[in-house]
This record gives sequence, C-alpha cells and structure tokens, in this order.
Amino acid sequence: MEFLLGNPLVVGLSDVVSTFSKRREDLGLSNPGTLEQLSREVQKDVLLTNHLFTGMRADLTKSFSVSPLFQISHSFSMGAGQGMPPYTLATLFGNSNIFMQGNIDNDGNLNGRLNYRWNPNFVTKLSAQVANSPGQSVLSIENDYTGKDFSACLKSLNPSILEGGLTGIFIGSYLQAITQRLSLGLEMLWQRPSATMGPETALSYVARYATKEWIVTGQLQAQGVLQATYWRKIAERLDAGVECQLALMGSPGGAMMGGGPRREGITSVGAKYEFRASVFRAQIDSSGRLGCVLEKRVAPAVMLTFAGEMDHAKNQAKCGIAVSIEAGGEELMENQEQAAQPAMPPPF
Repeated sequence: MEFLLGNPLVVGLSDVVSTFSKRREDLGLSNPGTLEQLSREVQKDVLLTNHLFTGMRADLTKSFSVSPLFQISHSFSMGAGQGMPPYTLATLFGNSNIFMQGNIDNDGNLNGRLNYRWNPNFVTKLSAQVANSPGQSVLSIENDYTGKDFSACLKSLNPSILEGGLTGIFIGSYLQAITQRLSLGLEMLWQRPSATMGPETALSYVARYATKEWIVTGQLQAQGVLQATYWRKIAERLDAGVECQLALMGSPGGAMMGGGPRREGITSVGAKYEFRASVFRAQIDSSGRLGCVLEKRVAPAVMLTFAGEMDHAKNQAKCGIAVSIEAGGEELMENQEQAAQPAMPPPF
C-alpha cells in the first residue's frame, strides 16, 4: 500500500486532482439544476402546455397531516379530452426522506411513484403504470445525484433481460456549471425495443445562461431538432417567455429527386401575470393557436380555473372549467402554523 501511495505517478495525479478541485471551489459555482428542469421557467411556468384542459373538472383534496405530508384526493371530470378518466382516487405521503404517490381510476389503471433520498445529494425515483390496455404498462427507474456545481441522472424505462438480452430505454444526462451564469450539459440515449432488433443511440447537447432578469436555454438533439427558450422578468408580477422548435427533416423524394431537407418549426410566445388572488396566463404560437388560463382563488380553500383555446387554422375552439377544494380543518391549520418546518422537503 505504501508503494502505491508513494508512487510518483499516483502522487502527481493526486496533486492535479487537488489543484483542480481547489480551483473549482474558488469559482464559487452553484448547482445548475437538473437537465429535466432546464427550461422550467418557460415550459412549466409561463406557457400553457401543463395548464390547458377541456371539459369540466372537480378536485376534492383532504389533508390529514402536514409534517409528514399526507393527502387523499378525488378527481371528477366530464367531457374532458386527452383520455382523462371520469373518476380518479389519489393519495400521497411524504417526509424528508421519502415521497409516495398513487392513483387509480374507474377503469382500473394504476399509477404509482416512490422517491427515496439516500442522502442530501442522492435520490432514487421509481414509477410504475399498470394499464388494462396491452403494451401500455411502464416501469421507470431513475437515479439523481446533485453536486455542488453539477447534476447527473441515469434513467431507465422498461428495462428487461428476459428476452435473452438487454432491452429497454436508458438515458444518461450530465449538467455542469461552467461559470456563475453559464451551464453546459449532455444527454445520451440508448434504446433497444426487443432482442431481435439492434440498439439505437442518440446524443443531445444543452446549454443554459441565466441572470437575475432573463434566462436563455438551447438544446440540439441528434435527430436534427433545435429547441431554444427565452424567459424574462418584465415586472415584479409579470413574466414572459418564448419557445422555438426547429426540425430539419428529409423530403420524401430525397436528394435524388431534388427535394433536399425541409425545415419545420413552431414558435410560441406566452406571458404570466400574478394578481393578488389569481394568476393569468396567455399564449399564442405561429400555427395560429391562441390560449389562456385564469386561476382564481375565491376562498382560502377554493380555487376556480378557466381555460380556453382557439385554433384559427382549423377553425376549432376548446374551453374548460375546474374547481379545486382543499379541506384540512381548523385544527390542521393550527398545527401547521405551530409545527416546525422539516430540515428538508420531501424528494418530489
């Protein structure tokens, strides 16, 4: 052992690693977040991708505990699109180290999530979907590691060795803070649908530049898809965002027919304004679709949501209305105010 530790090559490598680590600490870099949340300010907060719905919906939530977190909810929907079931029962539980969530609908489709935090930096996430329709069941295993100035993730979808070889989808990502504002990363994909088919690989490059008032992100995928977002804080309660997607696709005739590659893309522009007791979001894209969502809290435990979308190119219109009621009781509210906050939130 002394021979290995005293070897000049080992000593030299140890000095290089120590010097590199010290310089990284001197830069004062912070964690850039995960690659999955690269464009969260635009895609999840400003634009309507996760907020639009159609038909009527009612959500009734009962909170039994705050620390640990324990809730049960009932969801009813009518005339809703996107395959939303008429009834769904959901429950969740969470503390500083574990988060569990499960729901089942009236058709018997079951979804479950289990997140476990091994230490402050390492979280394992398991999710499963058991559906009545053949080929719709999904198993996902994800491991996230968060360092001081980087984030790494390894995710697998439906992994299996029962067909005589490794099958499934495997995704690895790494995001590194280069400066206090610039972060660069990679995302690698390996998939093999069945043992009779050969594996396929893909590599994507990502970048994020963030300041206090605006954020720019970009992602270049192996299929020739370029995605860019821009978010800006215009005022204290007003945010705006732009998302642009451009795909280079080969024409049906190919180069021999003189077609060459053709470009297809779409640009979306959205804004979010926060009132005292409500939030309004609006969005328009280059295909002629205009949408808006208004979330209004009419009482401390009652939320009303109105959603609408118009597609001028297809001459179609959609609308939705939802009500959410949260019941906890006065005793729970008092316990929430008096209870000490946990040292770390659940690993959502």
